[in-house]
Amino acid sequence: MGKTSEILKIGIPIMLGQACVVILAFADNIMIGWYGVNDLAASSFVNGIINLFIFTELGFANGMTPLIGSRFGVRDTAGIGRTLKNSIWINGAVAFAGLAIMAVIYAFLDRFGQEEELLPLIRPYYITVAVSTLFAMGFNTLKQFTDGICRPAVAMALLMGGNVLNIIGNWILIYGKAGFPELGLLGAGISTLVSRILIFIIFLIYILKAPGLKEYAQAFRSAKASGREMKKLFGLGYPLALQTGMETSTFSISAVMVGWIGATALAAHQITLTISQICFLMMMGLASSVSILVSNAHGRGDMESVNRYASRGYFLILGTSVMFCILIFIFRTSIIGMFTDSQEVRAAVLSLLFVLFSYQFGDGLQLCFCNALRGIQDVKPIMLMAFISYYIIAIPAAYFLGFKADLGTTGVWLGFPTGLTIAGIFYFLRFRIKVRALAMRTGSR
Repeated sequence: MGKTSEILKIGIPIMLGQACVVILAFADNIMIGWYGVNDLAASSFVNGIINLFIFTELGFANGMTPLIGSRFGVRDTAGIGRTLKNSIWINGAVAFAGLAIMAVIYAFLDRFGQEEELLPLIRPYYITVAVSTLFAMGFNTLKQFTDGICRPAVAMALLMGGNVLNIIGNWILIYGKAGFPELGLLGAGISTLVSRILIFIIFLIYILKAPGLKEYAQAFRSAKASGREMKKLFGLGYPLALQTGMETSTFSISAVMVGWIGATALAAHQITLTISQICFLMMMGLASSVSILVSNAHGRGDMESVNRYASRGYFLILGTSVMFCILIFIFRTSIIGMFTDSQEVRAAVLSLLFVLFSYQFGDGLQLCFCNALRGIQDVKPIMLMAFISYYIIAIPAAYFLGFKADLGTTGVWLGFPTGLTIAGIFYFLRFRIKVRALAMRTGSR
């Protein structure tokens, strides 16, 4: 089987699972957007903060994937079970720490410069979605295990089921159907919480009871908590968490900046960000498959395959992104119209779409080679590269262009292409240097 087909074999189920996330985000924002512009603006602000924690915690959970992948490459079942058990302990601790920080932030929600009329909508929605992050982290931890042993279809199926449940819950609780009260934005938060709890519980039961995973379940049960294993997982996880957190916080900070402009601008920002997830999450699915296959090859000491998986992966990622951008452009009017009937919001979204298209090259580059570095367990340099790209370059550029150059929301968004592209170049160069060093050490090409 060729490298491209191997990437697609693993990547397509992950992409379909990510498509469920996109559909869910679309459904949430469409239902909330038609309920009210203020509700959509409030959800944009809250999700900007909550997503920072979810993606940071996901980045930390991703630290287990190269360990699972490399051990799967040499069929070390006991090692995989040990990694899973210790990952649950350490990722659980990270999730509760994140919830504690979110509780502190809650006390200062009125200090973020948002419009006063949004705060009664923001507060209850924030609490509900914040609690749901515990179960999202649990699901993501289990997902890294099944993806790492090349069974991504499991998480895909659960995400599809959770999607259906969440959309039904939105319809019932936002609008007050089937005898339930009309809860608006809070109803969307409750629906998210319930669906995340259920798919986590079902996922855990599946891993422990499925006949095809019996050997892994036995290894998991017999494994013991290990300080050494947790230290290794922490060493791989925290650089990825910081990198993901810095990247995500760039978008979260941009949401706060856009909120200074007004509710209409914030609603347009949320819609464009939701549309952008089509490209991002599809690319992320392929990038995850690159990480898995690179880690398998790295475990075998096959540096030639490591190189090929990364290069083939990037071209697949870029091609997928271009295809989705073309489709979004062709159907832009219909897509924007699904979210709102406000002409002001529609016009603002349309202007932002062209900025969105401009950063796909850089986003694909940074996604592919960040995941390739994850696959070869070379993650510590990523932290400094991300800090320079996002905090030294992207965020100041967004503020300057948005407010000093008086370009408004479009100016804020223009900070993204530069930061993402510079990060991608950094990761690419580091990957090439590291793989060359590993090849010399192992005698591979």
